[in-house]
Amino acid sequence: MPVPEARHRLSFRHAARAMFQNGVDLLCLVLFALAIGIAIYHWAAHLPWTDAFLNASMILGGMGPVDRLSTALAKWLAGLYALFSGLVFIVVAGRMIGPLLHAVLHHFHIEKTEGGH
Repeated sequence: MPVPEARHRLSFRHAARAMFQNGVDLLCLVLFALAIGIAIYHWAAHLPWTDAFLNASMILGGMGPVDRLSTALAKWLAGLYALFSGLVFIVVAGRMIGPLLHAVLHHFHIEKTEGGH
């Protein structure tokens, strides 16, 4: 029978491995979301590629836009991209923190009761 301390270390090691695997998978999602934002800022707002990258990165990172938008289409698309970026942030945060939270719950032996409550 394994020592409880070793079992907890194994649980946190498993969480770290799961977080790394999720991070690799989520990198594709973040790059895809960044590409959408760059395209919006480049073609709808008529910004150069470097400025489009900067604005999309700032929105995706939760900082806010850098350049002022002049057309209604660019403003609508940038607003939709900001909402989309918020959802991407929530998905990434949840998938990255999930394994760690799961390991903490195992560490404290918190389990479901009968009936799922």
